[in-house]
Amino acid sequence: MVVKRRTSSKNPPILSHEFVIQNHADIISCVAMVFVIGLLFQATAPVASFFVAMHHNVTEATSPTDIIYFTYGTKDLCVVFFYFLIAIVMHAIIQEYVLDKLNRKMHLSKLKHSKFNESGQLLLFYLVSLVWGGDIILKEGYVLDISRLWVDYPHAHMTFMFKFYFIIQISYWLHCYPELYFQKVKKEEIKDRITYASLYLVFFSSAYFFNFTRVAVCLSVLHYLGETVFHIARLLYFAEKSKAARYGFMTWNVCFIILRICSVLLTVLMFWYGLPRISTSNIIDIMDGNFNTPVIRINCLVGMCLLQAWMVLNFVNFHLKRIRERAASTAINKKKAQGKKEKKQRKEEAKKTSEDEVNELPEVDQNTKKDLRSRTVVVSPSSKLKHN
Repeated sequence: MVVKRRTSSKNPPILSHEFVIQNHADIISCVAMVFVIGLLFQATAPVASFFVAMHHNVTEATSPTDIIYFTYGTKDLCVVFFYFLIAIVMHAIIQEYVLDKLNRKMHLSKLKHSKFNESGQLLLFYLVSLVWGGDIILKEGYVLDISRLWVDYPHAHMTFMFKFYFIIQISYWLHCYPELYFQKVKKEEIKDRITYASLYLVFFSSAYFFNFTRVAVCLSVLHYLGETVFHIARLLYFAEKSKAARYGFMTWNVCFIILRICSVLLTVLMFWYGLPRISTSNIIDIMDGNFNTPVIRINCLVGMCLLQAWMVLNFVNFHLKRIRERAASTAINKKKAQGKKEKKQRKEEAKKTSEDEVNELPEVDQNTKKDLRSRTVVVSPSSKLKHN
């Protein structure tokens, strides 16, 4: 897979920082193709399959219709690395063939350009994850029977698409770190991007390792729903669709609060009500993947509640900042309007004062004053030509 790189008037030196940034998609796609081509040869296929195929199969299928289940293990690190490379390549393709073309049409400023690219990339990933996670929830029947979230724990056995969902999630949020370098992200934006990428990575990795994958899928779908609405509204704002963007942000405000409440309720239901009912031991069993102990449950519950509280705090600060900005803008506009009004009043007062001074003069002087004013009328160019 070859990605068209940006052309420039000056070719950077080979292996320089600028060369790597401009051609990183081509370089990484070549590395990924090494593993794919390795599957074609019998000598290299066993090694290449470590990076491409899903591992840790725990089902001995006796017929083609049998559902194959997987668990997690150390070989998943190789698979995560491969799809980490694929995520970087896909990021570059979307940037080059979609977002850059839209940016050139809209002529955005540098600040809006960076935020537009961020929202565009995240929106596509959120949409795919939302549909994918929603499909898993419906197929597993978590909507009709919520007790399936904790029944039969530990949930160490996953279907192919279930496991693949977590592999892609971990790979995608890992790829966000090198993208800070490849996309030349500004220093003031790096902190926020590292923060949310790290939170996602910790959330999915912990759920995957502790076998809390079922509740993690549900929580991720709830969260991605709100983020999808937010980034759609944000892109509409950058596209100068003010009315649609305003409705989008209003919808996001309502969804944000509702989804935070649902996330907290689901977390409490899982770790405070569901898992304690089926707990049989207070000792962690790593071999069976059983982490259903009071310490783990309380830490997960507190961690998720703190995360939701932190998100609500950022939400409140965001709106308070917007209120302050609106108040400052309104004050400036009022000040400008007041200045124009005062200027107009001064002109009217000066005109009135001049008329009063004329009226106080004797009648002969008033006529003389009026004659002098009439003579001050500017002669038009056409009248000058006629006079000449």
